[in-house]
Amino acid sequence: MDESRKSGTNQLKPHNHPAQLTRMSLNDNKAGMQGLDKEKINKIIMDNTVGSRFYKNEQKREQQVNARIQKMKEKLNSFTSNQIMTAKQHAEEILSEVENQRDLSRTIIHIDMDAFYAAVEERDRPELKQKPMAVGGMDMLSTSNYVARKYGVRAAMPGFIAKKLCPNLIIVPTNFDKYREVSKETQEIFSEYDENFCGMSLDEAFLDITDHLQKRLIYDQQKKWLSIKFYKHGLFASAGIAPNTMLAKIGSDLNKPNGQTFFAPNRDEIMKFIKDFPVRKVNGIGKVTEQLLSSLGVQKCGDIYEMRAELMLLFSATSCSFFFRMCLGCSSNILEPDGERKSISTERTFSTISNRDELFAKLDELCHSLAADMKKQNVQGKTLTLKTKNVDFQLHTRSKTINVPMTNYQTIFPVAQELLKQEILNANNKLSLRLMGKYQ
Repeated sequence: MDESRKSGTNQLKPHNHPAQLTRMSLNDNKAGMQGLDKEKINKIIMDNTVGSRFYKNEQKREQQVNARIQKMKEKLNSFTSNQIMTAKQHAEEILSEVENQRDLSRTIIHIDMDAFYAAVEERDRPELKQKPMAVGGMDMLSTSNYVARKYGVRAAMPGFIAKKLCPNLIIVPTNFDKYREVSKETQEIFSEYDENFCGMSLDEAFLDITDHLQKRLIYDQQKKWLSIKFYKHGLFASAGIAPNTMLAKIGSDLNKPNGQTFFAPNRDEIMKFIKDFPVRKVNGIGKVTEQLLSSLGVQKCGDIYEMRAELMLLFSATSCSFFFRMCLGCSSNILEPDGERKSISTERTFSTISNRDELFAKLDELCHSLAADMKKQNVQGKTLTLKTKNVDFQLHTRSKTINVPMTNYQTIFPVAQELLKQEILNANNKLSLRLMGKYQ
């Protein structure tokens, strides 16, 4: 291997920070989390998690990532110059193919309702707007308002930790039935601009407004009316407007809350922006992938091109295809309408449940929720997957496929019930869960 390649591998090092500082530390990339005292917040998080099951699970996962990084280092050092040259040529072919597929002809909007669950609760209880508030429970939070975020309180944080960060935090229990009703109201607005919009969840959606704009040709007026209609519902949304879904998703997060970002259909402008954009902020890059890429010195999307040969040799073809699309700012601009979805899911995080009857009661609740969503989105399926997380934060999935499509609660629950019974037996009748979800 030549010297330039050797110097590149020097960056490939396992993370030596304590697990809580890599996987559990404050993520200040989220809206409303900038400019906080990270050291103070991380210390509070560490002091209140060390020794817990959650901490031990995160520590174990951190060790697994470090082991993967070490294997990558050993593998990278073993490649010959010919292997690297061949990989670079292959990467160039893929990059060229992606570039040839670039399509700037559509206008895609990604709309993300700002702190949706919290905003709905504030709409119904205006006194909460100026107070630190989160939605969820002591075991896990679903979201927090922007006042609470100034204390480091965020989604996917245990409520008891959030209380340590912000003793005056008000935690409101989740009310998914209410959120679904409000989501219907926002989706009615979306359908005025794109009747085939793609709803990603209760609080976000992709719209292709190309045809609508050709009829109206007044972009500023569209911004105005979107803002007015959401304001009437007591909610705010942020939006990204771009030629494809990846850039639209990035854009909706850049000017939160209640902001919009527009990416012109111009290749040079897109490439200039994406070159310095952090890979960790691209949707689809999780904690583990971020750590693996960072260990290679890949922290910005532009770094992907510089390390294209190494990535080809170390990652799967599917991952590399995604990485290369990232560094070119390219992705699909074809939306999948809700009615054409291949899957639908629902899940809940809750305080630990060990009682068998309570587990099946929770399962019953989820089956009703899934059935309602399936009816609304006109989805049916033959395969049901049960996802569980136990008290040690270990995830398990169990699936079953039947011959007749499941279309309602009556057809879903018996299958889900059988899957949960199998999970209980697998745990020697001592199953304790903190999360349950189902995927159709």
